[in-house]
Amino acid sequence: MEPSNEEFMREAIALARANAGSGGRPFGAVLVRDGQVLARAVNEVIQTNDPTAHAELLAIRKASQGLRSASLRGCVIYASGHPCPMCLAAMHLCGIQGAFFAYSNEEGEAFGLSTASLYAQLTRGPQGQSLPLRPLRPAGEQGLYDAWKRQQRGP
Repeated sequence: MEPSNEEFMREAIALARANAGSGGRPFGAVLVRDGQVLARAVNEVIQTNDPTAHAELLAIRKASQGLRSASLRGCVIYASGHPCPMCLAAMHLCGIQGAFFAYSNEEGEAFGLSTASLYAQLTRGPQGQSLPLRPLRPAGEQGLYDAWKRQQRGP
């Protein structure tokens, strides 16, 4: 019998609890395709000092490397906490078809674990965000994307 959504979520939560118990942040993720676990991961931000080492991103990286493909179409991810905008964007980029989370941003707010403010920031246009984003192309620079496209076609 194939494991259920609830069983996969219980596993993600168990990973999060174990990570928190060993000094990490309380986040875990399980990435599944066709009822088979492709990757499991925990948040490693504290352990690695890497602000991008979120459980969902690490699970995506492991699954992609295991499959030798950047496409994770047909996959579902189970995350103990509400995915942040970075993780959600990565899910879109690799084609994940669905995501479930156990604990909401509202539940994480009192513990400093909510990313709701980041979601709010991203509702503003790129020029209206607190982090300035401006175009800057040095004089004479051109053709980067054309050169890449030519390389893709080969000689």
